[in-house]
Amino acid sequence: MKIPFIPFLGAIAEAAGTVYEKIILRKKKVDYKAYNVFSFLSITIITTLVMLILGNFLPAILSFKISSEALQLKNILFMLGVIIFSIAANLTLFYATKWEKITTIMPIKLLQPLFTILLAFIFFASEREAGMKILIASLIASLTLVFSHIKKHHFELNKYSISALLASLFFAIELVISKQILPLYTPITFYLVRCFFIFVITLIIFRPDFKSESKNVWKGIIITGAIWVLYRILLYYGFIHSGVIVTTLLLSLVTPIFIYIFSYLILHEKPSWRNIISAVIILACVIYATLTS
Repeated sequence: MKIPFIPFLGAIAEAAGTVYEKIILRKKKVDYKAYNVFSFLSITIITTLVMLILGNFLPAILSFKISSEALQLKNILFMLGVIIFSIAANLTLFYATKWEKITTIMPIKLLQPLFTILLAFIFFASEREAGMKILIASLIASLTLVFSHIKKHHFELNKYSISALLASLFFAIELVISKQILPLYTPITFYLVRCFFIFVITLIIFRPDFKSESKNVWKGIIITGAIWVLYRILLYYGFIHSGVIVTTLLLSLVTPIFIYIFSYLILHEKPSWRNIISAVIILACVIYATLTS
């Protein structure tokens, strides 16, 4: 198997996880806050099992390892920032996913890489070489998003789209903070620590009833948890063997295609021409910004 095929599989996993999550969340009785707690419990358990079973086969990715530097106060605070923004990002995304069409959310989610690059440009001097090119790409993408929400000469962005937009921004902030401490962990350890504390904190805040969900919902939560763990493993494997740029580009290019296909076949959501055009233009901006950064 060629290494670039790994990110391709990651794109399929991300698309499948996104659509399957929508199937669960659109059920009237499934609360998105409770789903957040249950989802991260599932991910934490599955990640732990993967590390125990497969850690010796891919030690660079799947073994448990934390540097002593991770316990320094500044790095603990960085991890706390990662957890806080990840909680905010997931809650706003789950809220949007529950009530809005995936085909409407997709172009908004594509802004996340641009937000990440733009924030890196602002906060890290080493990322400023592409300066103006990144700002132009971000501006074009933003205007494209505005265009896609203009209806009858009025700008319409409902609360679910705004929630998805905030999710993209929060995820970008999380990724920028993660850059500071990711080398102190193996990728899967970082993911485990992040997900475990998200579960614990949201459990304390929301205190959901674990018996409130049906067996079918729990089955779905376990399946999506397994998909997201698989996606992360493929993502990290792609980063190591294909490089961050190649992996990011392939995911950015391929994931929307599969999401639109799965949404149409499974959810019967037909994307509008505005969704498709805005997604294509934003993708072009992401590729341009990634290659010039």
